[in-house]
Amino acid sequence: MLVSIKWLKDYVNTQELPPAELGEKITRAGIEVDAVIDRSEGLSNIVVGHVESCVKHPEADKLNICQVNVGEETTQIICGAPNIAAGQNVIVARPGARLPGGMKIKKAKLRGEESNGMICSLQELGIEGKLVPKAYAEGIYVLPENAEVGSDVITNFDLDDTVLELGLTPNRADAMSMLGVAYEVGAILEEEVKLPEITYKEAEDKASSMLTLNIDSPEANPLYVAKVVRNIEVKESPMWLQQRLMAAGVRPHNNVVDVTNYILMEYGQPLHAFDYDLLETGNITVRHAKTDELITTLDGNERKLSLNNLVITNGEKPVALAGVMGGANSEVSKNTTTIVIESAYFESGSIRQTSKEHNLRSDASSRYEKGVDPNRVIPAAERAAQLLSELAGGEVLAGSVIFDQLQREEKIVNVSPDFINSRLGMKIRLDDMLDILNRLQFKTEAMNNQLMISVPTRRQDIQIEEDIVEEIARLYGYDEIPSTLPETATSPGGLSPYQQKRRIVRNYMEGAGLLQATTYSLTSEKSATQFAMKHTELTRLLMPMSEERSTLRQSLLPHLLESVSYNTARRIDSVALYETGSVFLKGQDELLNEEEHLAIAVTGLWLDNSWQGEKKAVDFFVVKGIVEGLAAKLDVELEFERGELDGLHPGRTAFITLDGRRIGVIGQLHPNEQKARDLKTTIVMELSLAELFKEQTEALVYTQVPRYPSITRDVALVLSKIVEAGTIEKLIRSAGGKLLKDVRVFDLYEGDNLEAGKKSVAFSLTYFDPEKTLTDEEVTAVHEKVVAALIESGAELRS
Repeated sequence: MLVSIKWLKDYVNTQELPPAELGEKITRAGIEVDAVIDRSEGLSNIVVGHVESCVKHPEADKLNICQVNVGEETTQIICGAPNIAAGQNVIVARPGARLPGGMKIKKAKLRGEESNGMICSLQELGIEGKLVPKAYAEGIYVLPENAEVGSDVITNFDLDDTVLELGLTPNRADAMSMLGVAYEVGAILEEEVKLPEITYKEAEDKASSMLTLNIDSPEANPLYVAKVVRNIEVKESPMWLQQRLMAAGVRPHNNVVDVTNYILMEYGQPLHAFDYDLLETGNITVRHAKTDELITTLDGNERKLSLNNLVITNGEKPVALAGVMGGANSEVSKNTTTIVIESAYFESGSIRQTSKEHNLRSDASSRYEKGVDPNRVIPAAERAAQLLSELAGGEVLAGSVIFDQLQREEKIVNVSPDFINSRLGMKIRLDDMLDILNRLQFKTEAMNNQLMISVPTRRQDIQIEEDIVEEIARLYGYDEIPSTLPETATSPGGLSPYQQKRRIVRNYMEGAGLLQATTYSLTSEKSATQFAMKHTELTRLLMPMSEERSTLRQSLLPHLLESVSYNTARRIDSVALYETGSVFLKGQDELLNEEEHLAIAVTGLWLDNSWQGEKKAVDFFVVKGIVEGLAAKLDVELEFERGELDGLHPGRTAFITLDGRRIGVIGQLHPNEQKARDLKTTIVMELSLAELFKEQTEALVYTQVPRYPSITRDVALVLSKIVEAGTIEKLIRSAGGKLLKDVRVFDLYEGDNLEAGKKSVAFSLTYFDPEKTLTDEEVTAVHEKVVAALIESGAELRS
């Protein structure tokens, strides 16, 4: 909404506040002022000139030599505008004048002829081309015949004005008019609002003698007012009206159309003017359109109507899309002598549906959609009649043709002062509340600790108690509301244990050198269960965007591998990604369970230290080491057991277990899967964080740095190839007792000098007592127990 301050002063005293200060007060009261636009910025030494003669330039076909009276002298100016002619009053920028953009006008010679200034178009004064009347869009602007030659154009034609651009929220439809803004400014500045005085002389003939009215859809059009004005002269509007419309962002057309647009901006009530003679029938009927009925609107487009569209007809054919746009078959033209002014209340939903269906949004439809003031419909029509009488010489027929079934009582909102103060968290005196409501012109009665507030129909956004709280707060001053901390008995906010563990996981993964990925939860039906550890019934979308995004996933790995493939296809050979995200599994009760998982996908080189000539390719044990490190970080004991899973290498896959429960899987992609995805050796891992985080862990206890040395013993065992090293490690730990602190595999050998089906695994055992230095005898005694247990289990000592 663009608000001219000079125009605003017709209705409310702005106390001569500087525009920027007024804009700041409006913003602080709740309506944001997006811009303060000075219409005369950069303009100086611009006067009215009279073209006494105009002849063709002898050296240029498109230039004219004009002798222009500028008041104190007659001077020569070269002008190339196609519409320049002798006898016109024009806008002249004298030598030394300044125009927007810093342009300075100087004396010059054009094709050998002296030019002392410039005859200007409105665009050259900084007015947007879309706002310039079409007659002057391609040339200079011609001023009225009574313009005083030599006078200042800026002050005489309302260019010494400032426009406030309001950024309105959808609920503040009341501020989409000059009167609405006047009520707002009046409340802020504690000033009275002066409404326009409407007086005009009526003809003896009645409007009903020339026009009949039928409303076939009263639910969509409960109020319709039509006034008839005859003997009008369609011509240009006076300069003051044109300038006000341009300041409001509306292009002037002619005095009839301009009056309807002026009332639209003044009252916020859309009007439409029909050429009475083109109506042909002397009848207006409002109804819903017939299927495939046609109308050509004012923009020249033929539109096929539907049963939802409300139309204005002459009883036979549509002449306007109600509340949206008029029809070309009843348009006011320079030949029009009698018009019908329409002012109506249309149901907002109907207008919105029609506007959206035809992709046709107008100033009128935008106001109807948000809701117009039902009590301004009739005054707006009377105001239009007054202006047409004054500006078009029209004769207004007595009375109006009206259909009225509209309920327009003011809404009553009851609220207590205590409720207002409790919501604001402060103490505002009752007298201050009553003063604010009085400034808003809300009739209020205080009784039994209740405020009974009658809300004007112009403020349709006020419906409930909280709306009154907002009105009190914004006019009392948001800056006056004290800042307080919430009173609560609970402890300060923080991360839950689950969130803390999730953060540990992410920090650990990034510290290990992996990059975080985030992928879609939706996938294809084929990929949804691939690599999933648990298979349940799939969850499909009812209306998916595509088949590739139709089903909720049950594993993170398919999309994570897509990310790996995407990177390797762009010659990034070494990729290490992790993701924490949800998979979606249906339980026995058919309810969908969202379970958080961690997934890893790594390919290429894990180490590439060119300086030291060291390279290490990714393998199973790199990712297994990452998982073991994470387990140590979370203080849980994970175990690994041989396993098989579709899509993974059968000899390089293990399940991850916790207290005997399978919570994850780790392995190398199957060669066929790698080939299908165009990948080299790729190791993947996925485990359930939900299961991992459920594990109860003891509080972290710090221990002293050991004062006594540890002793290490190695043992090499010959085992069957089918025996897992993890099984032997458990046996060693069980036999080693409390002195055995650590067991590590440090060598694996298969090949020469070993029986077929056998392997050699070497373990390093660390013994330690925090209370003393161990003797060789003590260590030997324990170590021999370990060896005996190993031999008993079938292992052979390797010499």
